[in-house]
Amino acid sequence: MSTYPTLRVHSFQSLGAVDGPGLRYVIFLQGCPYRCPYCHNPDTKPYNGGTEYTVNDLCDRAERYRSYFGKTGGVTVSGGEPLVQRAFLAEFFAECHRRGISTCLDTAGMVPDDGVRAVLAHTDTVLCDIKHSTEDGCRGIFGTSLAVTNEFLAACDELGCRIRVRHVVVPSLTDGEDHIREIVRMARAYRNLETIELLPFRKLCTEKYAKLGIPFPLADTPECDGETLSRLRELTV
Repeated sequence: MSTYPTLRVHSFQSLGAVDGPGLRYVIFLQGCPYRCPYCHNPDTKPYNGGTEYTVNDLCDRAERYRSYFGKTGGVTVSGGEPLVQRAFLAEFFAECHRRGISTCLDTAGMVPDDGVRAVLAHTDTVLCDIKHSTEDGCRGIFGTSLAVTNEFLAACDELGCRIRVRHVVVPSLTDGEDHIREIVRMARAYRNLETIELLPFRKLCTEKYAKLGIPFPLADTPECDGETLSRLRELTV
């Protein structure tokens, strides 16, 4: 392991408008342990991919866009699963705060060990993807744990992070009304909850899978239509 703080980065997005409050400089980190069937970034999964950047290099890159951040924007770190690299991610977020840059973490959550809590100590907003409303669904479909996600969100609440819960609506997989009601019930248990965002399943990633030579698990699943999404979003109000 490197003796200086580096993060293995897959790619950057200069100005993201849907990755947290305001306009954000988005950094996609490399490495993910999960197996989400609708993953839009399958090329971020390998732990040895991407390019290493020092914490200061990343902060310097983000500072180029500071004039666009306004009062609400800043930096968002996504992935992959960014908490895989939590040791140096904590240092990066701490340096962002030293420079007066707002931080946002896009994650599925992990066990809130000391490393995760160190990240959250310098995280202003958390975008947390609750994958499924049941433990069996989380483990069987996504390779995650609902119990761990809820434990993680409780730590976010404790440490004062603003919480935005996200959930991808996939026809015949995560589009049941009772399923959405349970996601909403869980999310509303957290004091710092700001919003519940239902995201429609899309297949824009199919070209990536083809280039990687791997099958897209949901190739035959229809995209989520607007009528269904509108109906389900009414349950989150």
